[in-house]
Amino acid sequence: MNISDYKDVYVFIEQREGKIQNVALELLGKARDLADSLNEKVVAMLLGNNIADNANELIAYGADIVICVDDNELEHYNTEPYTQAICKIINERKPSIVLIGATTIGRDLGPRLSARLATGLTADCTKLEISETRELMMTRPAFGGNLMATILCTAHRPQMSTVRPGVMRASRKDDLRKGEIETMTIDFDKSKFRVRHIKTVKEKKDMIDITEAKILISGGRGVGTDKGFDELRALAAAIGGKTEVSSSRAMVDAGVMEHARQVGQTGKTVRPNLYLACGISGAIQHLAGMEESEFIIAINKDKYAPIFQIADLGIVGDVHKIIPLLTERFKTAKIEK
Repeated sequence: MNISDYKDVYVFIEQREGKIQNVALELLGKARDLADSLNEKVVAMLLGNNIADNANELIAYGADIVICVDDNELEHYNTEPYTQAICKIINERKPSIVLIGATTIGRDLGPRLSARLATGLTADCTKLEISETRELMMTRPAFGGNLMATILCTAHRPQMSTVRPGVMRASRKDDLRKGEIETMTIDFDKSKFRVRHIKTVKEKKDMIDITEAKILISGGRGVGTDKGFDELRALAAAIGGKTEVSSSRAMVDAGVMEHARQVGQTGKTVRPNLYLACGISGAIQHLAGMEESEFIIAINKDKYAPIFQIADLGIVGDVHKIIPLLTERFKTAKIEK
């Protein structure tokens, strides 16, 4: 087949225990934009066990067609059965573009698909656009986030990309949208199944994922130590609600914060209602992960810090003096209520 014979934008719909993950809805929103510019369709690939009831939700979020593969072998994510199922879909339908979330599942699945389909894969993308020649331009950070590289896959199809959660925006849900739901049966080659699921062990976490937080209090070098981050946690507790503490890469490299709490090109992309940047200078790598926040407040003793250029409100001063004052003010406000 010629490259011109491949068409439509396909999205792998990640689900866990039957619940559609936010990254899948974000990818449907971006796929809708890409498909509209190409005058093509958005096709959702929904795999799992007893998950067919989710198909209409995917149509409401932008899919034109939902291909549903419902099988006991797909109840829990396992590389081989998922790869076999998606390869069959792609080999039969010949999509031009395939989008996958850059989650733990997507980062495992994407390379395996790429190898079997003999095509390229651009990982951890932060931007997707269609070129004048109708090719997918996939942009991702390179060289430790110091450079943004735009990559094209001109000689092979499909054009495949994994995309970071939180980077794209999900379309507004429209329950009146119409679409098609197709079912597909997979004849699995079980002789290739080398791994089997025994049980699921869930880690107990008191903190929510920073990508889901409504308010993020983020610390950088100016916060510095564990004691400094204790001050941020105290402020988060005083504010309450979906308020979480995150950090810049410098604090992760220093061992003060874990990588799951890092905001930036080499961390997570966040869009909270309020982002409070404490002692963060505002390097481009960090800004790329939080500049889409609804409202940004920056606290830094350096009045020339780049963070102030994108902040909606800036406070010039010592975070170790300002944060405790804010914490006491929130506590007082709660008592007054």
